[in-house]
Amino acid sequence: MRTIVTLMFAATLLAAAAPRADAESCTRSREYILTDSTTELPRQPSAYQLLFRVCLNTLSMSNVHDAFILRDGGIAIVPTVDNVAATAGTLAQFCRRYPTAVARFITRGELPLIASMGRAVDISSRSATSCARVTGHGSP
Repeated sequence: MRTIVTLMFAATLLAAAAPRADAESCTRSREYILTDSTTELPRQPSAYQLLFRVCLNTLSMSNVHDAFILRDGGIAIVPTVDNVAATAGTLAQFCRRYPTAVARFITRGELPLIASMGRAVDISSRSATSCARVTGHGSP
């Protein structure tokens, strides 16, 4: 019994000490957007700093495997479980925290796109429903 408790304690310590690789996607996307000189920024650089904080906070939500910033101002979310019920719950949580933001879920079919940060940040969030519309505070 003592061995099991010791192993569980050691596993907990290792898990807590391991850095979250997911946070790196928020950092990498922000840095890529701000330093990519081939295109004009659609927003002020300060807006991407705010989106960076939203991105980092999104990582702590349930059913979020990874998240990154989109050049058009959305937050891309790679769900842990990719089904309607799970993503609806995540979207509701996201919109409660960020009522004016836009969350764009990345589907299984889009996963190859996000292997390259250059292509990932250019995914459009136009097809995503804004939180303002989800919460009933946006235009129809």
